[in-house]
Amino acid sequence: MKLLRVGAPGEEAPAVLAEDGTVRLLTGLTGDVDGAFLAGGGVERVRAALAAGELPALDADGLRIGAPVARPGKVVCIGLNYRDHAAETGAAIPTRPVVFMKDPATVVGPYDEVLIPRGSVKTDWEVELAVVIGRRARYLESPAAAAACVAGYAVSNDVSEREFQLEFSAQWDLGKSCETFNPLGPWLVTPDEVGDPQALGMRLSVNGEVRQDGDTKEMVFDVPYLVWYLSQYMVLNPGDVVNTGTPAGVALGRGDQPYLRAGDVVELSVDGLGTQRQTFVDA
Repeated sequence: MKLLRVGAPGEEAPAVLAEDGTVRLLTGLTGDVDGAFLAGGGVERVRAALAAGELPALDADGLRIGAPVARPGKVVCIGLNYRDHAAETGAAIPTRPVVFMKDPATVVGPYDEVLIPRGSVKTDWEVELAVVIGRRARYLESPAAAAACVAGYAVSNDVSEREFQLEFSAQWDLGKSCETFNPLGPWLVTPDEVGDPQALGMRLSVNGEVRQDGDTKEMVFDVPYLVWYLSQYMVLNPGDVVNTGTPAGVALGRGDQPYLRAGDVVELSVDGLGTQRQTFVDA
């Protein structure tokens, strides 16, 4: 199942993309696709309503697509989680996950403009697999218990300002939490449709030139391990988002370091999860 939210910022309506390609409104079932919906059996209600033909169709042509989950309580990110990305940045492969937080307000729609911060000279891209939490995860007993806590997956662009991140502070927050720095979506795809999250190809291009071409099988720490690990140190709540890392090919790791400038267009995708497209503009 592919859940989405359609409409202007702050006015998104919850919807589902049916198998026949039509968009169906969920306003009769829920006010939004959020933590309460995911934790309260919302996916099951949508599945039943779809099967019964109870959901009205929506002509979504020309309508904005927002982030597929509303108001994440937190965005937790994993750094250096692909061996080739660690190598290109000159970092050692981590023996424990590298964890940092990103301001949840950075989450925007998959086709929204992304703002290059004032004073930025090193704005970078990162295609990532995002995990959306559907059930409270607290001190999980093992990675095997993580599957029951995952509501689904989405494409994420963990946009980063490298000078802010690596040169202006000992923490990464300054370069990760700039306005609009986390396009998410277009869909929240449920685990039954995704299959193995460690077998998904992922790609990113800038102005039509391929920059990243990786696969989630190359993760240092897989999705079940990450959800279990994080639950030992924080409570993951329904609606929270976990960005699981990026493969090689970022500007930081290239000799010419072709950082993003106003007018650049970034397109990215993950197998089965859809495609994003953003134009970068000056803030």
